[in-house]
Amino acid sequence: MREKLRIAIDGPAASGKGTLAKQIAKKYKLLHLDSGKLYRYLAFQVYKTKHKKINYPKLQISLKKITLKKLHNKILTTEPITKIASVISKQKKIRKMLKKIQHHLAYNPPKQFKGSVLDGRDIGTVILPDAHVKIFLTASLNVRAMRRYKQYKKSGIKTTYNKVKNDIKMRDYLDTHRKISSLKPAKDAVLLDSSFYNTKSAFVKIDKVIKERIKHIDATY
Repeated sequence: MREKLRIAIDGPAASGKGTLAKQIAKKYKLLHLDSGKLYRYLAFQVYKTKHKKINYPKLQISLKKITLKKLHNKILTTEPITKIASVISKQKKIRKMLKKIQHHLAYNPPKQFKGSVLDGRDIGTVILPDAHVKIFLTASLNVRAMRRYKQYKKSGIKTTYNKVKNDIKMRDYLDTHRKISSLKPAKDAVLLDSSFYNTKSAFVKIDKVIKERIKHIDATY
C-alpha cells in the first residue's frame, strides 16, 4: 500500500505558513491542520473557567469533543485567547495531549485526503520528524507585524501596528526560548524568507520543492 504524503511547515507568528499550507492542501488534496488552533482551542476552554486555571482532566474531555469545524471559531484568534495559548503551550502535559491528536490526523487523515499538511512551530522537529517535505517559513519582524495588523483590521479587531509588533516580538522570544519543542528549523527543512515574496511567489517556490520530493517517495502520487 502506498504511503500518504506528509508535509510539515514551521515558522514564527505571521510568517504566512497558514496561507501556504492551505494552498498546498488544496492543490494536493491534503488534510490541513493548523496546530496553533489546537492550542487556541484549549486556551479557549481555560478562558471560559472562572479563575483561568488549567484543569487537565476537563481539557482532556474537551479534546474528545473537538472537531475540525470547531477550530475555525473566530474567537480563537482574539488577543485574550492568543495570550493564554502562549502560556499553556509551555506545559509539557498540554503538548503531550495535543501531540497524539496531531499524529492521528497526520498519519490517518480521512479517506478523501491523499495525505496531510500540518503547520506550526515544532511540526518538522517533533510532531512529524519523518515528514516527506519540511519547510521553515519566516519573514522580517516588520513584515510579519504589518501582515498581522492588516489581518486584525480586516477582522474588525481594534489595535495598533506598534502593539501588534511588540506582541509578535514577545511571542518570538517565548517560542525560541521554550525549554520543550522550541521554534527552530529541522535540519533537513527547506528555508524560505518570505519578506520579499508575495503569496503566489512563495507558493510557486515551495511547490517546486514538493514536486521534486514526490519523485523520490513511494507516495500516492
